[in-house]
Order: sequence, then C-alpha cells, then structure tokens
Amino acid sequence: MCIRDSLGAHVSVAGGMEKAFANGLDVGCTALQIFTKNANRWQARPITEAEAATFRQAWQESGIGPIMAHDAYLINLASPKGGVWEKSKAALHDELCRCAQLGITDLVMHPGAHLGSGADVGLERIRRAFHEILPESPPQVRLLLENTAGQGSYLGGDFAHLAALLEGFDEQRFGICFDTCHAHTAGYDLSSAEGYERVMTEFDRLIGFDKIKAFHLNDCLKPCGSKVDRHTHIGQGTIGRAGFASLMQDPRFVEIPMVLETPKGDHGEMDRANLALLRQLAGEPRR
Repeated sequence: MCIRDSLGAHVSVAGGMEKAFANGLDVGCTALQIFTKNANRWQARPITEAEAATFRQAWQESGIGPIMAHDAYLINLASPKGGVWEKSKAALHDELCRCAQLGITDLVMHPGAHLGSGADVGLERIRRAFHEILPESPPQVRLLLENTAGQGSYLGGDFAHLAALLEGFDEQRFGICFDTCHAHTAGYDLSSAEGYERVMTEFDRLIGFDKIKAFHLNDCLKPCGSKVDRHTHIGQGTIGRAGFASLMQDPRFVEIPMVLETPKGDHGEMDRANLALLRQLAGEPRR
C-alpha cells in the first residue's frame, strides 16, 4: 500500500484563481494544477497584488499541498520562425513571473515543435531560449519539461530529447513532468507490470528518477506507439488498470505530486471517480 498525499487534478480558475481550491476540494484533491492565464492567448492581464494575496490565503486555508501551473499552449521555443520564438520567450518569462507572484514553484511546459527544421535544430533553439530566459526569471520557479506524444514534429516524445534539454543546466531550475498517456502513445508501453518497469528503467538510464517532480495521470485512448495524444479515464484506455496499479504502488514516487488531465464530465464527477480508482489501485483504504 502506498498512501499518496499529493494526488489531484487540473482544475478551473473561472471566476478568480482562488476558486481553484474550492474546485479541488470538491473532487477530493490534495494537489492541483492550474493555468494562471488563458492558455490559448499570448497576452494576459497582470495579476494584481491583491489577487495574489487572496490566492495565497485561499491556498493556506485549503490545506491543499503542491500546486503546479501549466504554460500556454501557444508557446513554442523550438519554432524556426523568429517572431514566434521571440513571443514564446516573452510569454514563458511572463508565466514564470506569474507563478512567483502566486507562490507556485513549478511550471509545466511542453518542449515545442520543430516544424520541419529537424529535431537537433529544434532542441538547440529550446536550449538557446532557456539560456536567455532563465537569468531574467525568478529563480524560485522551476521548469518541468513534459514528455510528449511525439506527434508530428513535437519534441519530447523520446526520453533522449528531454535528457538533451536538461544537459548542462542548473538542476535546481529544471525537472520532468511525466505524462503517462504521452509516454504510452509515444511507444513506451506502460500497460503491464513488466512494461512499466522496462519504461522506468529506460527513463532512469537516460535522465534519472530524481528528475521526476510531477506526474500527469491520463489513460490513453489510442494504441501504444500510435503517437496520437488522446486522454481518457483511468482504466478505460490502452494503459489500463494494471499499468496504473504499477505506478500507484511504486514506492519510488510516493512523494511526487500526481494530477489528472482526464475528461471532466459534469460537476467534476469524473475527477472524483478517477481519483477514487487511483487511490484504490494504490491500496489505500476507502475514504
């Protein structure tokens, strides 16, 4: 049995960012992920100090543990297009500053897509962007690189891409957010205990378990290796219950925050159901 103290979901901040805590508590979260701005826009209204203070107070009163933010979907540090690359750097810097203002210390980001310029060129553009952004960004906020499905020209579907991006940087500024659906559809088979252990052994060889700072828990609607990113409910996809039982019972990750990014349903009932199943698979007593 593994008791997970930091298990939750991505929750809405509609009506004010402090609403995240009531939304999370309503479905049984002890950890959260949020957007600090509209994920489909470049620009965002600045967070006022009063809003930040209200958020921090609501966090303290909620008893919820770790919170991570996810960056905007438009950001692409691998882009060969100069205008997009510059806008992406500015947007990521802004996201890091917003996190610092709220007291959030982890920002999840997708590495980006090379759009035909090639993986090596794309990876180098991301690294160049990091070299420019990090010296000007709040040092207390860590970037968590998320593994991707490897769809199209997206980088990060291969663990080696993540290893290349981390190489040579201050370890305190980076970590990995391991997405189960993305790994599985990228070709890392998590559907059995044996497959799970092979995948984790490969990750540890290339990157190291100590770099995993968060998990996105999503079952996969498409077959392993299809490179199609479609999330579904825990136990209802091609990873299945056996794969998630392996992860939830793995003592190496018992203190790592884990959040759902599965379809919501009405009034959060699917988050409740998915979290209850994950706790059951971990062997926790019923709440």
